[in-house]
Amino acid sequence: MDEGHILIGRVVGVHGIRGGLKLVSYAESLAVFAPGCRLLAVSPAGVESTVEVLEARPQGRAAVLFVPGVTDRGRAETLVGYDLFIERRELPALPDGTYYWADLTGLEVYDADGRHLGAIRSIFATGSNDVYVVALGDREILLPATRAVVRKVDLGARRMDVTVPEGLEPE
Repeated sequence: MDEGHILIGRVVGVHGIRGGLKLVSYAESLAVFAPGCRLLAVSPAGVESTVEVLEARPQGRAAVLFVPGVTDRGRAETLVGYDLFIERRELPALPDGTYYWADLTGLEVYDADGRHLGAIRSIFATGSNDVYVVALGDREILLPATRAVVRKVDLGARRMDVTVPEGLEPE
């Protein structure tokens, strides 16, 4: 996989008898799955293929995706576990100070004293803000993605400077 693609979803199941793919979307909006959008589908074994979106619609906390050639439940079941990627250039530009999760994952995180806290291993959304999972060896800290915590993001240097909230300091 090249850096020109960003992971935006995973097929986690099937929906109905007409080939619907149950999708966990990592995108903030289903708008990235617009009809005609081309996605790179990568199997758990690493086999790559390109699919075009026919339709995407919300389904509870997930989404249902329809693609050409997948017209029955049996064919859809063969795609469970596939990761879906979009070309970075197809994503909308973001306002200053906002970032795609794919760009933040892996950044090295440092506190106000310059101490290395680890790297962002993953990010998850909560009702009020995202949370960065910062790991260093076996140690893991959870940092809220708020203006009060994140002081500076330098994607070029692959670095984030933070102010660790009281009570969340690593040991």
